[in-house]
Amino acid sequence: MARFDEIKNLVTSLEGDFEKFYEKGNQAAGTRVRKGMQDLKTLAQEIRSEVQGQKNAKA
Repeated sequence: MARFDEIKNLVTSLEGDFEKFYEKGNQAAGTRVRKGMQDLKTLAQEIRSEVQGQKNAKA
């Protein structure tokens, strides 16, 4: 569950930047959102690999 908490924390940390970008048009916040989404993508890929590895180990 620690990995799930990492995802939740990352998404929560981006909330302010999403608001600044979409509601206030802050371009710098948009850059931070893009970086955060890339980090989320990387984290998701790592988790997918872990899950697949554990699944294959049990088979």
